[in-house]
Amino acid sequence: MGKDNKVEENIPGMEINKYSTKKPITPENSKKIQKELEKTKKELEKFKGFILKKYSFTQAIGILPPPSIKEFIEEEIGDNIPEEEFKKIQKKVHLYIIIPEDKLKEIPKMKKEVVSEIERTKQNVWVHIKTPVDIWEAGLDSKFEFMAAIGMSFPLYDKGILGALRVAEIHKSLVLQKFDKYVVSYVLGGSLVRGEAGKNSDVDVFVIINDTDVKRMPRLELKERLKGMIHQYVSEATALAGVKNKLEPQIYLLTDFWDSVKDAHPVMFTFIRDGIPIYDRGTFLPWKALLRMGRLKPSPEAIDMFMSMGDKVIPSSKRTLLSDIFVNIFWGITTPAQAMLMLYGLPPPNAKKELVREFKKEFYNTKMIEKKYIDFLEKVVNTWRDYEHEKIKEISGAEIDKFLKGGEEFIKRLKELRKQIEKRSQEKTIDQIHKDIFSLLEAIFGKKSPSASILEFEKLVKKGKFTQQHIRILKDVIKAKTEFKKGKLDAHKVDNARKNASILINELIDYSQRSDLVALEKGRMRLRYKKAGKDMNAELLHCNGASFLFIEGSVKKITDKVEDSDMKEVSVYVEQQKPRKGVEINPKVFEFVKEELGNFEIIL
Repeated sequence: MGKDNKVEENIPGMEINKYSTKKPITPENSKKIQKELEKTKKELEKFKGFILKKYSFTQAIGILPPPSIKEFIEEEIGDNIPEEEFKKIQKKVHLYIIIPEDKLKEIPKMKKEVVSEIERTKQNVWVHIKTPVDIWEAGLDSKFEFMAAIGMSFPLYDKGILGALRVAEIHKSLVLQKFDKYVVSYVLGGSLVRGEAGKNSDVDVFVIINDTDVKRMPRLELKERLKGMIHQYVSEATALAGVKNKLEPQIYLLTDFWDSVKDAHPVMFTFIRDGIPIYDRGTFLPWKALLRMGRLKPSPEAIDMFMSMGDKVIPSSKRTLLSDIFVNIFWGITTPAQAMLMLYGLPPPNAKKELVREFKKEFYNTKMIEKKYIDFLEKVVNTWRDYEHEKIKEISGAEIDKFLKGGEEFIKRLKELRKQIEKRSQEKTIDQIHKDIFSLLEAIFGKKSPSASILEFEKLVKKGKFTQQHIRILKDVIKAKTEFKKGKLDAHKVDNARKNASILINELIDYSQRSDLVALEKGRMRLRYKKAGKDMNAELLHCNGASFLFIEGSVKKITDKVEDSDMKEVSVYVEQQKPRKGVEINPKVFEFVKEELGNFEIIL
């Protein structure tokens, strides 16, 4: 890693230079900006009072840093306004007002009344009224510069969100200044992104360190060194930010993190699902997209581990004290339920807020599980909420017995549900590869019965267009579908059929595309004609019942007349073209061509 470089002891530039033509906020100019903002703050105190009195739900009011204003204007109203008007808006003091997401519908009315107050008091102010979701969407769109500017805005009023953002941004900047080549993602999590952050809330951040190309030292040594330095910057960032929020960085090596994802560690799934990046080098956002698509799935061993918690909870609960029994029951019921949703291809929902809704939607609404199990799961979750909020002080032994008995039945039913899910997934896989293969065969041979398509395919094998392996894969897929319907196919054979089918599908796609190109080439003619004594070239394309003449940068469509066309129309005809052995051309086409070009010859 080389020798440590001394870190600046002032507020870092926060990377403003990435999105502004002006100078970044540096230790040299930050004091000047701070003085200007202090002066502006006094002028805005009454205006702030108006906003807070009228809209007590306001979470924060901050003055945006001047270097960032141009981009905020362009983001909100675009850059199609006159330059003089744009410069006039840019010179105003820009207030960034944050309100709760559940007050989103209030924004139009609020903005109208705030603007009226600005005009009445003749304030040189421009307002941006947003919710925390708008800030998080900037991170999800990789607009990290916007988040940096919001975090570094001068706080007129703050319930906690600006301070939390500011300490995270400063800490991120210090970390990147020191060893940015090792950091692949810096992500916000916890109460801040849930909208629950206060002035004293911890700020949870996750730092992912790339250890895949480390050669000079063991991976664990790298982690310990970077972890120590990253934690050292916490107090410095807190002091620079001037907040009470305690920064809680969690550092992960990239390889360890990925192993935890494969093992279905709930913390990792929650982190990926809820986390908001304020710095990312193309690592975290793809993970988030894969999780949303249901493609980030745990290993079968992890599913087994989750399910095993249900087997262990009943005997374990019977041995624990009364005060601990229901905690075991809650996690022993909700964790396997989450496992079923993960097996179904979905990210694990929050056990206390979303689990019942998602479980009901995916399994009860699709008639995969009976209502009594949904009711039991809902009762467990609701009882947990009452227990957590101290609405119930104790649970009777009789109630515990009912939960234990219901838990045993629930876990037993989930094991059956697992088989249903796996069977449905296997059936979907077999049906899909069978459909894909025969759709491609239909595109090549036309609409025929499956047996006729197989015969046609065998002819291509004999001609050497495909190999014996391909016909064997085709017959194996047909056999796999038949065996599956009879209940004779296991998961291993389904997976093998899927892998082998991809080989055949790729070859069929290549062959189909080559056939289309050959058919297209049969209808293409290159022409030569003279214009002003010079040899000129043109091209004639016969496609799907029409002819197109390409001449001197223009396109003419020829049917029973000549009319102007364009490449968009040509593309439509090309896509609709069906493979043919020969091409029939109406002789009148050549008469029209002669009228356009004069005498011409076809170039072979």
